[in-house]
Amino acid sequence: MEPITVTGVNFFCQENSKHHHTDEYELVKAEAPAPVLRRGESFLLGIDLDRTFDVEKDVIRISFGFGEKPTVILGTKSVTPVKPKHTHFPKDPHIWGVLLKENNGNSVILNVRIPPHVQVGVWNCSLITTIAGKRGMRKDYNVENDVYIIFNPWCKEDGVYMENEEERNEYVLNETGKIWTGTFKKPKGKHWIFGQFDDISLPAAVFLLEKSGLATAQRGNPIMVARAISAIINALDDDGLLEGRWDGDYSDGTSPFAWTGTGAILEQYLATNGTPVKYGQCWVYSAATVTVCRALGMPCRSTTNYVSAHDTNATLTVDKFFDIFGEKIEGGLEGAGNDSCWNFHVWNDVWMTRPDLPPGYGGWQVIDATPQEVSGTVMRCGPASIVAVKKGEIGFLYDTPFVFSEVNADVVHFQENDESDWGFSRISINQYHVGRMILTKRLGPIDDNGDNDYTDITDLFKNKEGSEAERLAVYNAVRGVPKAKHIYDIPGNENQDVEFDLVDIETVPYGHKFNMQVRLENKSDAVRTVKIVMTASSVYYMGTTANDIKKTRGTLKLEPHQRETVRLEVFPKDYLNKLVDHFFVKLYAVANVEETKQVWSEEDDFNLTLPDIKITAPVKANAGDKVNIKFSFRNPLEIPLTQCSYTVEGPGINKKESHADVKPKETIVTSASFVAKKPGSKKIIVNFTSKEIHNAHGSTNIIIE
Repeated sequence: MEPITVTGVNFFCQENSKHHHTDEYELVKAEAPAPVLRRGESFLLGIDLDRTFDVEKDVIRISFGFGEKPTVILGTKSVTPVKPKHTHFPKDPHIWGVLLKENNGNSVILNVRIPPHVQVGVWNCSLITTIAGKRGMRKDYNVENDVYIIFNPWCKEDGVYMENEEERNEYVLNETGKIWTGTFKKPKGKHWIFGQFDDISLPAAVFLLEKSGLATAQRGNPIMVARAISAIINALDDDGLLEGRWDGDYSDGTSPFAWTGTGAILEQYLATNGTPVKYGQCWVYSAATVTVCRALGMPCRSTTNYVSAHDTNATLTVDKFFDIFGEKIEGGLEGAGNDSCWNFHVWNDVWMTRPDLPPGYGGWQVIDATPQEVSGTVMRCGPASIVAVKKGEIGFLYDTPFVFSEVNADVVHFQENDESDWGFSRISINQYHVGRMILTKRLGPIDDNGDNDYTDITDLFKNKEGSEAERLAVYNAVRGVPKAKHIYDIPGNENQDVEFDLVDIETVPYGHKFNMQVRLENKSDAVRTVKIVMTASSVYYMGTTANDIKKTRGTLKLEPHQRETVRLEVFPKDYLNKLVDHFFVKLYAVANVEETKQVWSEEDDFNLTLPDIKITAPVKANAGDKVNIKFSFRNPLEIPLTQCSYTVEGPGINKKESHADVKPKETIVTSASFVAKKPGSKKIIVNFTSKEIHNAHGSTNIIIE
């Protein structure tokens, strides 16, 4: 009697996907479907045989292997026999289990349980058949299907378990969202199609994990998987997904502003066999990270920190230097690092337990794929527990000091001083400037008519500014950090009898003028002579100066108790050819009082805002029908727009087209069409860019029935 022969297998892809919450993955609905399964759950497996299965004599073993060289010792291989008399899985949930569910003669249906800690990615399956009591006789059947096993936020034993259903729907299952940009005064949501269920997304995520070099045995550990993702999304070190560029020249690639979804990025990456895609900036890195994490089953959200510190010399401060005339010294000082404050910075939070840390530090963890500082030997960041960040526990893994400084660093201004031992003296310290607001998209539907769909999560990362708890967290963080004494010395308030106030500017429409204003008041009974320098500069969103737009310097005398306002008026002609990405403007003011040697400095920033793209589309459409949309945009400038292009992204459409120059104040109207495949509420995103204007966008929803 020969061993029974396996003639085929059936993974019941669509039936299993409903139980595993993977029914939205296009892979399970394809003409040649692939199983997408979550660990910690059981699934049905049908086996076709060449004769009737004899439960007394026939032996079937099912083997699952992960990686190039699967081994039982490393947990990357399992060989489990079918035991017809067993009616329950093994008590230990961390071992594979196989039960015979149905014996239909020439076919059987098995119930297979996946342990909750196994590696995520592509598993191989094979079947071995033998005759009970006979050695040396066996037949092997290698299953052709790739078996995708991913994280399971529905399983309590999985390290990414998330109890709240509304949060799971948002952070695991939601295919669209917003990435927050703009300023803390006027947050701006950039619509994004994550598309984690697209047929390309999960294979691309697995390919990226392979390319990251993460050991196969570690790919079941969400801590190490998240850390690997933060490295492989950027192209430094490992030819990862996205190459960054911040100088405004994107002529040999795609502008970061032109992307509206991750699908086109992943398609280009796989089509070029892993050549980094040009170009990304922080919000693109973050959006791509959401796609990869959610595709792998890990809860993930995009988080924006407004006024985000980049501390290059690990002092937990952002140090800015001015010369004796009040001019900012670009690039910092040699040996003192080149600290900066990003107007906003976008990272990701991923949800997981932290068994490597003391109890209480699980939950949301920061990872950051934007290349800023090396961690170990690789450009990566996190996961850092946000509880540890809030408490100032910078000794906890991974990269907690860097994240802490991003939300808590003090901004310190120094000015040249010949009488100082080291050539500079501290003229101001701002404990409230950094980490002004931390946002993420709120749970639920997107606000298509505005930007009221964010959740302020600042209090998860830091205590209220100026509170005792906030200062204690800072002091806790700096206990072991070598800091220069000149940063901590608190200057006395004596001889500070002139009050200064740099007036905040919230936002200015692009193409309009603005006024920089400093209000002064002499509180003394004597005349005060004030020298003041006021500068307006264009800055990249990561805080570095691009161009000086306009500046003024002067001296004024203030009579006792006199009030005065000094202004710097800036017209569109002053800034139009000097602005860079995001149209951010930085204002600096530095003043010296001649009689008392009082020194004051302050800074502010804002961005010039663009009009939205208006979209006309039907409210509802039927699946399979052609849907036509129109969109319009008005040039707000007195000059033509050149090198124009636009992108349209949505269900069944991913279009990028060039456009003719747009005349001053002209309104352009263009159209596109698509055929929607799946029912549901679908997002359409349109983005317009030119040499003069970046990131004008609009969006709408269409209900597909």
